[in-house]
Amino acid sequence: MTELRLFNSLTRQIEPFVPVHEGEARVYTCGPTVYNYPHIGNMRAYVFADTLGRVLSYKGYRLTHVINITDVGHLTDDADAGEDKMEKMAAENAKSIWDIALHYTEAYWEDIKALNIRQPAHWSIATDYVPAMIDFAKSIADKHCYELDSGLYFDTSTVANYGALARAKTEDGEGRIAEVEGKRHAADFAIWRKTPAGETRQMEWDSPWGKGAPGWHLECSVMSEALLGLPFDIHTGGIDHREIHHPNEIAQNQARCHSDASGANIWMHNNFLVERSGKMSKSSGEFLRLQLLIDKGFHPLAYRLMCLQAHYRSELEFSWEGLQAAFVRLKRMVMTYTKWNEKLTEGRNTPGDSWEHERVTNDLVNRFEAAVSADLNTSDALTVLDETLALKGTAAACIVTAAHQMDQVLGLNLGRLTRQDLRIRPKTAIITEAEIETALAARKEARAAKDFARSDAIRDDLIAKGVEVMDGDPLGWDWRLDI
Repeated sequence: MTELRLFNSLTRQIEPFVPVHEGEARVYTCGPTVYNYPHIGNMRAYVFADTLGRVLSYKGYRLTHVINITDVGHLTDDADAGEDKMEKMAAENAKSIWDIALHYTEAYWEDIKALNIRQPAHWSIATDYVPAMIDFAKSIADKHCYELDSGLYFDTSTVANYGALARAKTEDGEGRIAEVEGKRHAADFAIWRKTPAGETRQMEWDSPWGKGAPGWHLECSVMSEALLGLPFDIHTGGIDHREIHHPNEIAQNQARCHSDASGANIWMHNNFLVERSGKMSKSSGEFLRLQLLIDKGFHPLAYRLMCLQAHYRSELEFSWEGLQAAFVRLKRMVMTYTKWNEKLTEGRNTPGDSWEHERVTNDLVNRFEAAVSADLNTSDALTVLDETLALKGTAAACIVTAAHQMDQVLGLNLGRLTRQDLRIRPKTAIITEAEIETALAARKEARAAKDFARSDAIRDDLIAKGVEVMDGDPLGWDWRLDI
C-alpha cells in the first residue's frame, strides 16, 4: 500500500502518518456549537473529517473518532469576548438552554445522516465533562493561570512558542483578541468565566474560582484527553480554528503535559466554503442550510460530491450551477454503477481473460489508493472512479468490486441510491411525480401518433409547472423539476 501522507498545519508540511499506537488511528474533530442550525460551510468540515476517517479505515487502521458537541462556553466572538452563544439564543427565544441544545444537536445529526457521514466512536457533550474541566484547570492553575474578577485566565507566556499553529507572530493572529481589563498579555484567554455579580446563568457550576462556566477552549483539551489520551494522532477543524481556538488548546495541552507536546501529532484544517451573496453567515436570515438544498430538489449527496471535487485545503466556491453539475455527475455515477451491478446479478458477466480484467481494475484501485494517500486528493480519486465505471469489455464483477472499494472511501452510497432517491421534489413544486409521469406517457403516445401539436401542448404545460422535459437525455432522466 502507498504510504499515507497528510498536511500538518503545525509544521506547514506534508508528513507521513505514523500512529501513536501501532495499528490505531485516534482522531478528534471540533464539533458544532448547538445554538443554531449548521450551514453548509460548517458541514464541509465534517465531510472532510469523515473522508479522513474513511481513508484511515481503508488503510487498515482501527479508527477511534471523537466529535464534540459544544453546548456551553462558546462566546459570540470566537476571540474570547462577547456573550455565551447558548445563553444568548435561549434568552432570545425564551426557551430552556437545554431545549435549545437538544433541538440543534438533533438537527445537526440529521445533516450528518443525510451526508452519509459515519457515526464517530464518541459524541462528546461538553456539559458532561464540566467536573473534568474543573480538575484540568486546577492541575495547571498554579503555574500557568491567574485570576481576575471576570474569571481564571491562562498566561500564554508560560508555554513555549504560543501561536505557532496560527503563525501569530508573523500573521497578526493575535489581533482579533479583545482586551480584557487586567489581562497580562493580549493573547491570554479565559479558562473559567465567573458569573457576573447579580446575574444567574442557566448553565453555571461551582468551582474554586466562583460560580460560572468553562471557557470554550478548555472543553476540547479535556474531552480529547479523556477519550483519546495524550498524545493522540490527528486533530481536525475548520481553518478559522487555526488562528485562536486551536493555539489555545495546544497551550493548555502543553501545560497539562509539562512539555512542548501539542496534544495531537498532526493538526489538519479544511478551508472555507465561499458563497458570494453572503448567505453563508447565520446572521443573514435564510442562510444556506442543507435543508434548503433539499427543498430546491437536490439530493444532499450532491453537496458531498461537490465538496470532494475540491481539495479540502482549497477554498471552495458555492454556486447553484456548481451544485447542479455535481448532481448530474452523481446521477451518472449511480446509473452506471447500477447497470454494472444488474449485469453482475443477472449473470451477464463479460467473457474473456479474468486475470486481465482483474489486472485492469487492480491498477485503477492502486491509482485511487495513491490519490487518497496523497493528503486526501479526492479530486483525482473521483477521476479514477469515473474511469472505472466507464470501462468497456471488462468483467462486471471486477468493476463492481473496484467501484465499491472506492465508494467506501468517498461515501457516495452508489450501491444504495436509486433513480427515485435522486428525484427529490422541490418544496415549491406544484405538480406531483405521478402527474408528471402520466403527462409524459400521454406525450409519448401523441408523438407516436405524430400528433406533434398535442405533444408540444403537453410539454408546454409541464414547463409552465416547472418541469423540464429532457428528451434524449443520455443519463435516462426523462424530466427534472426546475429549482
